[in-house]
Amino acid sequence: MAGSASDAQLFDEKFTIHKLSDKKYDRVDRVYGTSVDNSIEMSLDVNNELFPCKIGDDLTLVLATSLSLDGSKDDERGWRDVAKAGTAEATLADMYDYVCYGKIYKFEDAEDGQQIKAYISFGGLLMSLVGPYKKLTPLRVDYVYLLARKG
Repeated sequence: MAGSASDAQLFDEKFTIHKLSDKKYDRVDRVYGTSVDNSIEMSLDVNNELFPCKIGDDLTLVLATSLSLDGSKDDERGWRDVAKAGTAEATLADMYDYVCYGKIYKFEDAEDGQQIKAYISFGGLLMSLVGPYKKLTPLRVDYVYLLARKG
């Protein structure tokens, strides 16, 4: 049974970048941002050649379990395989500039007891989110797609 795309989207927030880390690697930047409503803090490693970011940029970030527009479960093919096969089927990835696939590997309570921390690894590029339970609890799954675009 196919769900809707909103069922597949676990998290959808807009962040403003307020800090970039010191360059530790040539092609990776760690960006730090705060959600527009100031409820979530985010850090994210990005490939700066594919998705360059600077302080003051607004990023829209989505975490989803599927790239299918109808929210149905992805088949065994990766999202790049669909494009290689020559199919014209649109995916959620078509609407974003930067797409990664990774594993949510850790949850922990924040010090204040009102918030939760989620940690995700996209092949070694890390993301952390700290925010209210209500907004981050849907992330209690194993694997997700990260989709990002500026604006």
